[in-house]
Amino acid sequence: MAEIATIARPYAEALFKASAADLSGTASWLDQVAAIAANPQLKAFADNPKASAEQVIGVISGVAGSQLPAAATNFLATVLENGRFAALPEIAKQFRALANARSGSSDAVVQSAFPIGAAELAQLGGALEKRFGRKLQLTVAQDPSLIGGIRVVVGDEVLDTSVKARLEQMKVALSA
Repeated sequence: MAEIATIARPYAEALFKASAADLSGTASWLDQVAAIAANPQLKAFADNPKASAEQVIGVISGVAGSQLPAAATNFLATVLENGRFAALPEIAKQFRALANARSGSSDAVVQSAFPIGAAELAQLGGALEKRFGRKLQLTVAQDPSLIGGIRVVVGDEVLDTSVKARLEQMKVALSA
């Protein structure tokens, strides 16, 4: 994947510089477009030489359910004209990393066996920010296999307080 990362870097940096006034708005539409672009059928359609950039952008707008901002349309047209549609998820990832570096925050994925309410998430966010020593952008994912507790992934750091992890620890301790 180093090749995709190398291809995506200049696009992410250029978009970051061009959208310095509205990083959160750009991150919002870029994440949405990247999620749509990850679809294998859409990748095949975008790679089809008979499909124009306008057609691909129209499909993305239709899936998004709303009209994309002019900056998004221009960016997508540039990416499509240069044949870099497959790099969109990596472009979004690198853009988020640049935006996080500027704001001094990090993305965090909180995996839980059960749904987490807004009040609980706010309280958990405060505790996690103290634990990791930086502002966190929390994303919640439900994973019933955890049985209970949570698993938090911040970059390459993992905090696993799930029942599943504790059972694995007991298994290792008992078999040793």
